[in-house]
Formats: sequence, structure tokens, C-alpha cells
Amino acid sequence: MPSITNQYLARYRRVSAGEGSGDLLPVTGAQRRFALVRSLDPAGRPDVVPMFFAFPHGTVDPERLRKAARRLAGRHTALRSRPAVVRGTPVLRDGEPDVRVARPAPAPGERPADTLRRALAAWEPQGPPLRLFLVRDDAGRTEDLLAVALDHAVCDGRSLARIADELGAAYGEDPEGDAAPEETAAERAAYHEAVLLQLAAEERADTPEAAAYWADRLRTVRAHAPLPRPQRVAPGTLPSGSAEAQLPAHDGGVPFPGLLDACRAAAGALYGPDLAVPLGYPWGGRPAGAQAVVGCFLNTVVFPAATGHGPAPEATADAWWDDLDRADMPFDAVVAAARSAGTGWSGALDGLLTVDDDSRRPPLRLGGVEGREVHVDGRPVRGPFAVSVTQGAAIRLRMVWDRAVLDDATAHRAFAALTESLRPTARTAR
Repeated sequence: MPSITNQYLARYRRVSAGEGSGDLLPVTGAQRRFALVRSLDPAGRPDVVPMFFAFPHGTVDPERLRKAARRLAGRHTALRSRPAVVRGTPVLRDGEPDVRVARPAPAPGERPADTLRRALAAWEPQGPPLRLFLVRDDAGRTEDLLAVALDHAVCDGRSLARIADELGAAYGEDPEGDAAPEETAAERAAYHEAVLLQLAAEERADTPEAAAYWADRLRTVRAHAPLPRPQRVAPGTLPSGSAEAQLPAHDGGVPFPGLLDACRAAAGALYGPDLAVPLGYPWGGRPAGAQAVVGCFLNTVVFPAATGHGPAPEATADAWWDDLDRADMPFDAVVAAARSAGTGWSGALDGLLTVDDDSRRPPLRLGGVEGREVHVDGRPVRGPFAVSVTQGAAIRLRMVWDRAVLDDATAHRAFAALTESLRPTARTAR
């Protein structure tokens, strides 16, 4: 039987062979996952990845910023292409860059962060994948907030630092300049080739042996994510909660299996013992031989975290290393393999883990002014909880949760378990 990747390529070739379909581009397995998540959302909302920056009041020129963002989108196929589904086949539709700088007006007495949150909640699914929102603090006249927001189907975490860097560079260029046609055509060809190379790697990874491995690995995973609580979020309450902490790095950070173990501890506090909770984390990179293009290439790997008192940290590390040997198998193929084994798992993840290195997050500079990266909490969360870890001179932890699924008291207990697991004394004791 042909692999899921092979079947997708066959469908893509059919839909892209018709007249007037020359603007259609294939998508990676990571992008297919976001198309699936979007299709399952009642409102058809995409996953949105925002970067928030605070600038001194009045220092950002909105029109210059718009032209810089337009040049950026013109130079990168992914940033001007809109995710679409053509005859049941996920694709990107290449087009002209269409970037605006929205300037949402604050409601009376509303803080800039609240205004940004409200603007992002009103994201129009059919609009451009790259959007900018600038909220000026005309009342306090201290800091303005800028959101650089992207549809996750066109970028992964590895693209964000480059986008911020190139946006700042474009802001300082000729405000009337656009990408040259030959530059745009060359990048489009490089992007198309990178996606085909990624799909070839996914097809090689999508083997019967890998399917059997994941079917066995996920055979005990809980079939359904937690259902919403009977008592939903009270009116006027933000849809998500958050907690953060900073720990000393000491010996240079925590190995990835240790972070998975910490998330397992958090899942145990959330859901109780004796469960195999599906956690997801991004892994991978651009395929060998591909140029360094902006796009969405990182696969989501599933880790069935046992919430009992075991396993030992060594068992977590051994299982993770085994998983990495099959980490290129695309997410939708892994879900299909698990379902074929009768698990009943829909592919919904109970938790997400993302890890970053603070040296890879350069600040956004606009006209020589450095923006301070900030967080805007309270936005909707795709899944019950998500953990982000930034490692460097210190370990910075953030956990967010969906208040429709998890109450704050339980979530804070889970965050305490997560934090305790990562303290140097706890790691040494292991």
C-alpha cells in the first residue's frame, strides 16, 4: 500500500496539473498537520505564532514598517503564500505579497496588551499569512506594542529569528524598493525544491517497519484529550492561564530527555497516575541538500509520557533515542499507524513542549531602536497545556493552559511539579 506521503504527492500532482494551477505549491508533513488541526477547529482557525515587541512610544513608523514587511514577504515564498485545500488536497497558493500594519484602536481604559489580544482573536482565516499589529500607548506615552504574527503553516520556530532579523534589515533599506523579479523567482525555485526534498525524506521514513514501531509505541496512549470542564471559563476571564519561572542553568542546561521527564511530571499532576499521555514536540530541520529557506519543516514527534511513579529517567532517555530513529515519519502517518492498531487515538495532543536557545533569538531592531521581546498572555491555547523552555545563562520556563479544560489550581500544581523536576538538586538526585 502506498505511504501517506506517496498518496499526497499523487494528489498534489493531479491538482497542480490543471490549467491556471501554476501558483500551487506542495506542502510538507508539518504543514499537513496544521491543515488537519485547522479543519478540526469549528471556526476554521489556523495556529497563529506571534512575536511581541515593546518599543519606546512613537519610534515605529507604521508606513515604513509596512513597506519593510512587504519586501520581506516578496523575498520569501512561504510568507506571501496562503494555505489552501484544493479538491481535498492541502497546498500553498503563491501570490503577491499583501502585508498591512493594523493599528487596532484601544477601547476606553484598555491596556495595549488587551488591545493586541483582542485583535489577534479576530484573525481572519482567509487573510495573508504574515500580519503586523501596532498598538500605541497614547495615554501613558511609554511603550508601544508590536505583534509580528504568522500562520504556523508557513513558518516554524527556526524561521522566526530570521524573520525578525530580515524585517529589521528591510526597515532600514530604501522604503520604495521591492525584491527583484529574478530574486523572487530564484527563491521560489529553492523553496519548491526544499519542500520536494522534505517530502522525499518523509517518504523514505514512512516505512512498514516505522509504522509498526509507532503502532506499538502508542498502543496504550489515552484515546481522547481531556474534555472541557462542566463549569466553563467565567465571563470576562481570559481563555488561558500562564505561569513562569527562572532556574539557574548550572551545568549548561537540561538534556532533552530531562525536559520530557519534567513534562511527564506535570502531566501526572494534571491527569493522575497510570496514563500514557501524548505529548508533542517539534523536531528535525531542513532536508539535506536544501537551501536555507523560510518555511514550515519541523515534524511533530509524539512522546507517550507515562504518568506513574516510573519510569526511571534512563528509561525516558532510551525511549527517546529510539523515537529519534523514526522521527522523520510524518505526524499524520504516525496517527494512521496508531489508529490501525486499534488505539482509537484521534491525534489530539494533551501537551506540547518547545525548546529554544536564547542565543538564537536576536532582538528586532527598527531604525536603530531595539525592541524588547514581551509576552501577551491570555490568548487561546491549542490543547490542554503547553510548555516552553528557553535555555542559556538561565533556564526560563513558561506554561500556558486552556482554562476550559484545566482549572488554575490544578495547572499551578502541575507547573510546580514541572519546576521541581528541573531544579538542579532534583536533577542531581537522579
